Amino acid sequence: MNIGLTGGIASGKSTVSAYLVAMGAILIDADQIAREVVLPGSPALNKIQHIFGETVITAEGILNRKKLGELVFANESSRKQLEGILHPEIRTIMMQRMRLYEDENPERLVVVDVPLLYESNLASMFEMVLLVYVPREIQLDRLTRRDGLSRGQAEERLAAQMPIDQKAQLADLVIDNSGTPEETEAQLRQFWREKGL
Repeated sequence: MNIGLTGGIASGKSTVSAYLVAMGAILIDADQIAREVVLPGSPALNKIQHIFGETVITAEGILNRKKLGELVFANESSRKQLEGILHPEIRTIMMQRMRLYEDENPERLVVVDVPLLYESNLASMFEMVLLVYVPREIQLDRLTRRDGLSRGQAEERLAAQMPIDQKAQLADLVIDNSGTPEETEAQLRQFWREKGL
């Protein structure tokens, strides 16, 4: 069985995926794949450098994610350009790994962590979608503290995604991550039992 795991930025997807892995799931992380496709010398990094300029590349030839983020989150057309470079490559690798893991381990749950699952119209790839939910105010608070962003920068990042309440209406299962870690884990254990995993 495969599931898509999504949620809003700073909702706790990494925490939830770590719980699921500890329970026995296999994880495919779209953010990790996104880092792989922009390694120095990669075609995607070369395209990003060509479009966004030298300022998004460090002296060591590595993508300056913070600088690129400042450019794309403030400009929707730039963000769409970046997504046009990255998303097809990420999707291809993601699907290859899903097939591989399902063939090698047909009895194990394959969890694919995709932050922009709904925005990228990927829900149909999965048997079900699990959404990690926290209220918007908690997202903003976590984002400013975790990433050292101003309130305005955090708002820009949230504005670049579908509102979390809208995602919650589309998901097959919502895990509320606004309480204690134990409460989140209890919801995941219940899901695990119900699915007979």
